[in-house]
Amino acid sequence: MQIHSNSELTDVAEKVKEDPVKLHKEANTMYEVGKYKEAEEKALRASELYLKANNFFDSASMLYKAGESSLMLKDYEKAVEYFAKSAELSFNKGFDRYGVSALEYARDCYNALKNKGKVKEIEKKIKEVKARLEEASF
Repeated sequence: MQIHSNSELTDVAEKVKEDPVKLHKEANTMYEVGKYKEAEEKALRASELYLKANNFFDSASMLYKAGESSLMLKDYEKAVEYFAKSAELSFNKGFDRYGVSALEYARDCYNALKNKGKVKEIEKKIKEVKARLEEASF
């Protein structure tokens, strides 16, 4: 029988607590049951951990979930921030269609904030990316 010190057990507990896949699932569950603040927090932490592990798609996905959570809380400024980060990471890593979806949500947030200038700016970017995607598919 092996005896573990309290610090070893604490380290193991921290690693379990900081499992991005577990946080990812918890974020989705919290969102589904309407606990949007908790979903946002778990999604952001999962995104950070995924990024550290070079799992860029899941990092972008969790930023997107944080944006959706903020949107449900009507915190449009935060939602825009998270959707913009998700879009940027998505475009940088070649997940263009996912990035477009994040931009569309960011545009909706700017509409809610009545920021017509940003809405036009994002619509232009969406149009450019969609045109590029169409060209690439031929």
